Amino acid sequence: MHRNMGYFSLTMTGLGSIIGSGWLFGAWKAAKIAGPAAIFAWVIGMVVILTIALTYTELGAMLPEAGGMVKYTQYSHGSFVGFLAAWANWIAIVSVIPVEAIASVQYMSSWPWAWAGWAHGMVHQGILTPPGLAAAAILVIIYFLLNFWAVSLFSKANSLITIFKIIIPGATIVALITVGFHSGNFSTGSHGMAPYGWSSVLTAVATSGIVFAFNGFQSPINMAGEAKNPGKSIPIAVIGSVLAATVIYVLLQIAFIGAVSPSAIAKGWHSLNFDSPFADLALALNINWLMIVLYLDAFVSPSGTGTTYTATTARMIFGMEKNGYMPKAFGRLHPIFKVPRPAMFFNLAVCFIFLFVFKGWGTLAEIISVATLVSYITGPVTVMTLRKTGSHFYRPAKVKGLQVIAPLGFIFASLVLYWARWPLTGQVLFIIIIGLPIYFYYQLKSKFKGFMQSFKSGVWMAAYLVTMMLISYLGSEKFGGLNYIHFGWDMVLITVVSILYYIWALKSGYKTEFLKEAEAINNTLRKQEKKLRHDQTEVL
Repeated sequence: MHRNMGYFSLTMTGLGSIIGSGWLFGAWKAAKIAGPAAIFAWVIGMVVILTIALTYTELGAMLPEAGGMVKYTQYSHGSFVGFLAAWANWIAIVSVIPVEAIASVQYMSSWPWAWAGWAHGMVHQGILTPPGLAAAAILVIIYFLLNFWAVSLFSKANSLITIFKIIIPGATIVALITVGFHSGNFSTGSHGMAPYGWSSVLTAVATSGIVFAFNGFQSPINMAGEAKNPGKSIPIAVIGSVLAATVIYVLLQIAFIGAVSPSAIAKGWHSLNFDSPFADLALALNINWLMIVLYLDAFVSPSGTGTTYTATTARMIFGMEKNGYMPKAFGRLHPIFKVPRPAMFFNLAVCFIFLFVFKGWGTLAEIISVATLVSYITGPVTVMTLRKTGSHFYRPAKVKGLQVIAPLGFIFASLVLYWARWPLTGQVLFIIIIGLPIYFYYQLKSKFKGFMQSFKSGVWMAAYLVTMMLISYLGSEKFGGLNYIHFGWDMVLITVVSILYYIWALKSGYKTEFLKEAEAINNTLRKQEKKLRHDQTEVL
């Protein structure tokens, strides 16, 4: 692939992925679940995501390849757990594309103008109607076309869109705080900031769109194969986009909570219902210019993220084909534009399936969040295993303190997975498991070559998923369980179980047959950076 994406383009790719429909709906959904304490949910979400992102930062800088997020675990633990991680990650990312289109259509359905009456029937009780589905399908096709010709077109379009996406939330924050801010909203009722208890804050982290929003940190990593200087640009893009987005989201949450009319929450934050949250607030406060801008941004922000994810998911399918899980056609690049067009067409079809099956932003956002968490648990394990089995690799962005950060990332991901509440945890883990027939089909084609070793190396993952489902089912009633494991003790149990599985996972790693491919990529990177330093020295 062409390596023509620099620091700015990659950072805009990450930030553009994070600031999508999450900002249009996330503050409302988090406040509805946790009340004013939703502010803390964003901070907790940032800490969780950053510990995991740091593990992938080292991997992405060390192994800059297209669709890297679906390939790293195969290098450390073989094909079985590699497939499970890749499948979960791809499910989580490809389903973002239709959810962004749904967000745009939902905002469009609440246009207040007389001439826009035709749009009002596109959504009913948060679910797209046939006209709404048709509009969302058109948007998905537009995302597809923006990526069809070349990564340079995507890069330029995405950078411009992302700049716009930063300006509009900023204007929204200032307008809502200055025009209609009710400080009393932050301490309503006898419970103060947390009217539904602090467990609701934890549930908000998992299901309100917070994990879903921050998931965009993956995009620079999946685009690493097209980065000019991955050793430096990947860490800057990943960490910079997460921190910048956190500031924006926390301020948006504060502005949203303060702007809600006290009469609207008289019956509690749970009763707060909006079709187009921020636009509805702007309309109620008579900030007409902001309302118009928000309705415009309801197309721009989700479209920027949808366009970015159309690019990254194509690279993921490209990477899965290289792993041996997909048809050879998906590994072909266009000879001129160097984009994986067959993979793009496949993802387009899958997007339509998600769009027509789920039809609602809230439902898809929850599924995406939980599937994402399943894929996250492999990052900390993979990076530490490769420090042992690939100790000789060139690491241009070796993260300090990873011996502590990696297990913390594993524990945090497990806790957030549990906070997502039963039965959602069980439903999504089932979706992950049903991908296994594809894995076994390709194993059969290869006559199960090397299967037993990779299966033994991946048993921990299968056991982990079953254990998490069981704990979620028996856990605290605050998280949808049967309450056999009471609140507080459930957290302790998850932490202990996570540590044990983390140790088991590290011991299961080995020098896989795929490690030679990783070494070749790493050697190429070493030579490129050596040449770059040599050229810079000659110029000086």
